[in-house]
Amino acid sequence: MGEIVRSPFQPPVWLRNPHLQTLWGPLGRALPEVERHSEWLPLADGDQLLLDWAGPQPHPGQLTVILLHGLSGCSDSHYMRGIQKALADAGVRSVAINSRGAKQPNDTALCYHAGETDDVDAVIEHVFAQDPTGNRIAIGVSLGGSRLLNWLAHRDNGKLTAVASVCAPLRLDLCANRLDRGLSKLYRQHLLKTLLGQLGDKKRHLDKVNPPEAKRLHRLNMNGIRSFWRYDDQIIAPLYGFRGAYHYYAQCSAGPKLLQIRTPTLMLQNRDDPFMTPDTLPRQEELGPAVTLEVSEYGGHVGFINHGPQRFWLEQRLMAFVQGFGFR
Repeated sequence: MGEIVRSPFQPPVWLRNPHLQTLWGPLGRALPEVERHSEWLPLADGDQLLLDWAGPQPHPGQLTVILLHGLSGCSDSHYMRGIQKALADAGVRSVAINSRGAKQPNDTALCYHAGETDDVDAVIEHVFAQDPTGNRIAIGVSLGGSRLLNWLAHRDNGKLTAVASVCAPLRLDLCANRLDRGLSKLYRQHLLKTLLGQLGDKKRHLDKVNPPEAKRLHRLNMNGIRSFWRYDDQIIAPLYGFRGAYHYYAQCSAGPKLLQIRTPTLMLQNRDDPFMTPDTLPRQEELGPAVTLEVSEYGGHVGFINHGPQRFWLEQRLMAFVQGFGFR
């Protein structure tokens, strides 16, 4: 079995509020400037993914870090920019995946969800094909972490050297329930507004470029969606062939699959995350032998804000994880 360790993250008393931790990045931080170039990756179904590359020019045998954002995020999310800048400053090449429809409308009705691994696999294969001699580490944040953990459980082909997940929703049903309570409703409302807005933009786009796919979206019931149970029942389930939200949550929650993971994996979770509850944290006997679960008492959702020179602790922790493998 894997191991559970206590995180060294200890913010000052005035920074221990989970909502302050959660909101500091998106509301209180200027987006880090990082030099990037973009690439469109064609997919087997005729769609494409937008990839944003940063760091040094490619050369044989180098390390590439693959980054996957959370729900309603993209490569321009504050945490994605922050991680890519930290990697680039350290001389590490990285590629940030923009999931379907995340940064701009895509060309099919599909989007992404917690168990979607086809697109993850396509990017891993693409990076591998560019340099089979190099090493590849993947980092997934929030829902992106869930997708990577599902990939490890179902599709691991040995082409990743290691994986890190941050604040992954390990039990989708419990997380959906948590977002229906208290101040967490504010996050739920923001996420749903963003996601439904993206779907509206995509309908208008597909009406012009792919009418058959547009019809798939027009057939969806987008009315009365005020919870993730409804969103996943009315949007994700019919798009991806699940029988409903319950079926989707049962099939795609990564928590029950952690025993299957054999690639070295670091999971960063915390007990005060307003997107979930401590009940979502796995027990040691539920971890595969290659999994290390690092748990903090504080941090909010993808926060981990400290003070002084270690303000953005999460980026430093992930850099230490990457550099711990000794690859450049």
